[in-house]
Amino acid sequence: MRHILKLHRSLLDPLPPIANGFEISTFVPSLQKDEWLALNNKIFEKHPDQGNWVMADLENRMNEPWFDLDGFFIAMQNRKIVGFCWTKIHHDFVNQDPVGEIYVIGVDPDKKKSGLGKALALTGLDYMVKKSLKQAMLYVDADNGPALAMYQGLGFN
Repeated sequence: MRHILKLHRSLLDPLPPIANGFEISTFVPSLQKDEWLALNNKIFEKHPDQGNWVMADLENRMNEPWFDLDGFFIAMQNRKIVGFCWTKIHHDFVNQDPVGEIYVIGVDPDKKKSGLGKALALTGLDYMVKKSLKQAMLYVDADNGPALAMYQGLGFN
């Protein structure tokens, strides 16, 4: 049985600097949808929620009221997508300020342990800070040790 953790981090605490050496920009659907979908399915091949997507899955989420293209980041290397961080802002929590979420983050398995995941997470968090959000959250499988360690290292608990 899956055990999913919900982690939080204050965005009022300073963020560490983002590592140099990665070309990170916002997603351009008209040019990158197919490549992003292929990478997403490679990264999340065995994941029950994020794997085996078809174009309609991506397009349906892009049509959600919460979708903001400015919060969807792509990392490129040699003109190829090697990672991404997709954020989401929750405006609908009752009696609560909006909360930023790292909705999904993925790194090409060939780029693991390169620091790219951390750089992408920090890019997403920096975007939330610039949106004047005070809190960030994310969901992670409890048995995903590398991701959990990275998030805890970034101040999530």
